[in-house]
Amino acid sequence: MDTVLLEIGSEEIPAGYIEPALTFLSSSLAQKLDDARIAHGKTRKYGTPKRLAVEIENVGPKQALLETEVLGPPAKVGYDGNGKPTVAAEKFAEKVHLPLNEIRIKETPKGKYLCASVVEKGQSTVDILKMLLPDLIQSIPFPKTMKWADQKVQFARPIHSILALYGGKVISFDVGNIASSRYTSGHRFMAPDKIRIGEPSEYEDALHQAQVVADMDERRKMVLKEISRAAKHLGGKVLPDDELVDIVTNLVEYPAAIAGEFDRAFLELPDKVLITSMREHQKYFAVTDINGKLMPCFIAVNNTRASDMAIVAKGHERVLRARLNDARFFYRADLETPLDTCVERLKGVLFQAKLGSVYDKTLRVQKLAEFIAAEAGLDSQAVSMASRAARLCKADLVTQMVVEFPKLQGAMGMVYAAKSGEPEAVSTAIEEHYRPAYSGGPLPETAIGAVLSIADKVDSLCGCFSIGLTPTGASDPYALRRQAIGIIQIMLNQKFMFPLSRILETSLKLYDRFDAPHIADTTTLVQEFLLNRMSFLLVEQGFAKDSVAAVLSAASEPVPDVWNRVSALEALKSAPDFEPLATAFKRVVNIIRKSDVQGTASLKVDIALFQDASESTLYKAFQQVREKVDNAMRRSDFSEALRAIASLRNPVDAFFDAVLVMADDPAVRSNRLALLAGIASMFDSIADFTRISI
Repeated sequence: MDTVLLEIGSEEIPAGYIEPALTFLSSSLAQKLDDARIAHGKTRKYGTPKRLAVEIENVGPKQALLETEVLGPPAKVGYDGNGKPTVAAEKFAEKVHLPLNEIRIKETPKGKYLCASVVEKGQSTVDILKMLLPDLIQSIPFPKTMKWADQKVQFARPIHSILALYGGKVISFDVGNIASSRYTSGHRFMAPDKIRIGEPSEYEDALHQAQVVADMDERRKMVLKEISRAAKHLGGKVLPDDELVDIVTNLVEYPAAIAGEFDRAFLELPDKVLITSMREHQKYFAVTDINGKLMPCFIAVNNTRASDMAIVAKGHERVLRARLNDARFFYRADLETPLDTCVERLKGVLFQAKLGSVYDKTLRVQKLAEFIAAEAGLDSQAVSMASRAARLCKADLVTQMVVEFPKLQGAMGMVYAAKSGEPEAVSTAIEEHYRPAYSGGPLPETAIGAVLSIADKVDSLCGCFSIGLTPTGASDPYALRRQAIGIIQIMLNQKFMFPLSRILETSLKLYDRFDAPHIADTTTLVQEFLLNRMSFLLVEQGFAKDSVAAVLSAASEPVPDVWNRVSALEALKSAPDFEPLATAFKRVVNIIRKSDVQGTASLKVDIALFQDASESTLYKAFQQVREKVDNAMRRSDFSEALRAIASLRNPVDAFFDAVLVMADDPAVRSNRLALLAGIASMFDSIADFTRISI
C-alpha cells in the first residue's frame, strides 16, 4: 500500500474555481480507483492559485482479482451420448482460456449448461493510473477554459507542470506537451526553483519550506491570524466577512497582511459603499473601532512578504484612493436626483421579455403591497407607507452607484430615500424588501418591509409560473425556490395569518392579461410549489416526514398555523398511547371513505336511531369535545385541540367493539356514518391521520 499524489501546476487559477475543481478531482479519482478494483484509503486536497493537488492514502499496488462465472452451450451440446466433449465444448474452453477438465456443468432454471470460472488478473496501479489521469485532468469542469500555444488541451489556465507519484515511483504520462514528473515549484517570487519530491509524504513540508502553504484550511487560519494582527496594529478589529476570507485564501500561496489608511473625507460615503468598494474591487478588509464604527483604514492580504511593507501599503492606498474617488463621484451625482425621479427611468430596464419592464413590475408590486398590507391588518398609515415604499423599491437600479456595484441594490435605495426626505419606515422597507438575500439570511424586521418583500417575491413567482418559467432540477435562473422559501419564512416570522391563495390570485389578476382558467391553474401550481417548500423547511427543521405530510394534507395555510399544527402533532405522537389512538382514528376515516353513502359530512345524527349504549356515550363525548376543539381552534391552540380529540379514543374503541357501522338498516348505517364523519372532521382540520406511520 502506497500513497498516490497528483499535482497540476498552472498559471493563476481564479479563486472561485479552486474548491469545486478539487472536489471533483478527489471524488472522481477515488471513484475511478473503486471502478478499477483498486483498494484505497481517504483522500486529501491541496490547492493554491497555482496548483491543484489531491492525495490518496493506502492505494493498493494492483487491481483485485475478478472472478466471473461464464455460461457456455447446453450440456447436451457440449457432450455426446458417451459423455465425451464435443467441438462446442472445446471451443468454449478455448474461449475462456481453460483446459477442458476445468469446465463444469451447472444446473440452471433453463437446464444444464457448461460453465467456467474465469479469473481476471489485475493490472498494476501505476499502469491503470497512466491511462486514467490524463483524461481525468482534462475533464475537470471549470466555468471557463482556455487553450494556449498550439496545444489542443483545454484547462482553466495554461498548465506548467504535472507531478504524479505512486509512493516513490513516477506515474508517467503526458497532457499536451507536459510530461508528468516528480517535480513541483515553490512560491513564484520567494522560492521559484524546482522542488524534487521523493515521495508523497514530503510534499506538504517541501512546499512549506518554499513559502507555499498548500493546505487550504491552514492557509485560511493564517489569513485570519494575519488580518487580526494587522487590525490590532491599527487599533481596531476586522469587520467579519467569511466569504472574503475564503476568496483571499484562494488568491495567495503565502498570506501576508498589510494595514493601510484612506482619507477621512471619504467617510462621507455610506459605510456599505466604502465596504463594497474596498471588497469588490480590491479584496480589502474593512476595519471598525471597538464600538463598531467604520475606521478610515483597510487591510490587504499580499501573496508575498516584502522587505519594506510600508512601500507596499502606500501602493495599496494610492489604488484605493482612486476607487473611492470614483465612488464619491457616483454618490454625489446620484444625490442630485430625487429617488422618485428615477422611477420613470425603470421603463428602460427589462424585467422579463414576456412580463414587461421593471417599471411594470413596480406598478404591480405597489398594488399588491397595498392589498397585502390590508390583509395583514396594518392601519391606513402603514398601508400608505407600504405603497410608497413599493413605488420606490426598484428606483436605485438606475443610479450610478448601483450600476457600478449591483450588490448595493436596496442598500442605496434606503440611503437615497432617506436623503430625499422619505419617512424612515419607507427607506427601511426599501432595503428590507430584498431579504432574505441568501439562504439563512436575515429577514425583514419591520411589518412594512415584510409586506413589500412578500409582494415583490409573489409577483416574481406568479409571473414566472404564468409563462412556464418553472424551476427544474438543474435550473432556477430567477431563484424562485429561494423566493418561495423567503415568503414562507417571512410570514412565519411576522405571524401573518392571511391566506396565501388570495394573494396569489390577486397577483395574477394584476397582470391584466390572463383569463380566469389560466389564473386558477397558475394559482394551483404556485400553491403546490409553496407547499413543497414548506414541506422541505419543516423536515429540515427536524419534524418527522409523516407528521409534515399529515398536516399539509389537511391544510397549508395560514403559514404560522402549519408550524403550530405540526408541533402539536409531534407532541401528541410522543404520548405512550398514541399508536392505538392513531389506529382508531385511521379506522374512522377508512370506514367513511369506503362507505357507499354519499355526503356523510353533511348528514345529521339522529339520537332516536341509536340501538346501543355505546352510540349514545360516543355522541355525548363528541358533543363535549367538539366545543373544546372549536374554542381551541379559534385560539390556534392546536395542542389543546388534539388533546381534546385524543380523549375520544376509549368511546370510539367501545363503539367499534359494540356495533357494526355498516348495519343492514340503511338509516342506522347512515346515522352511524354521520357520527363518525363528525368526529373525523375535527381532526381532519388539523392533520390527516391516515398519513401517519405507526
